[in-house]
Amino acid sequence: MSTTKIIYGLYGDDDDLMHGVKAFNDTSIKINEVYTPFPVHGLDKALGLKKTRISDAAFIYACYGVTIGITLTAYIMNHDWPQNIGGKPSFDWLHNMPAFLDPMFELMVFCSAHLMSLTFLVRNKMYPGAKPQNPDPRTTDDKFMMEFIAKDDQELDFIKQKLIDTGVEEITVKDA
Repeated sequence: MSTTKIIYGLYGDDDDLMHGVKAFNDTSIKINEVYTPFPVHGLDKALGLKKTRISDAAFIYACYGVTIGITLTAYIMNHDWPQNIGGKPSFDWLHNMPAFLDPMFELMVFCSAHLMSLTFLVRNKMYPGAKPQNPDPRTTDDKFMMEFIAKDDQELDFIKQKLIDTGVEEITVKDA
């Protein structure tokens, strides 16, 4: 009886990794994950990954920051500390708004940057106390790794041979 195995192929160069990804795209074998020490240009397209939605989240967070800025300046002008600015009435926020563009812009950038960073960390499970997902610490320094899941011994042998053909430096097999 065969069990499911996880195969890791370790590469020493990003060009070899890209060659390996393209070689596996021509087969029916699916690459489960790729670990790299730095972003590899074109890897997301080669793996067939969808566009990230972090830019959509950044826009929503920026709108949230502008809303806080408008609410804060309107409250301060009308209720907390009303002042006569340049002869304009304090209850007319629209005419006084140009004086508050800087704080609204700063709140927009602040909320967008900080909330986008927090979203990235939570989405990728990189918050404090999260279990590390990296199977080999060398991939944070100078190595590149592809991960596969093999359902049977025949698929395991095919993946190992294909990895060897693409110039892999090291192959590790573990039980799933």
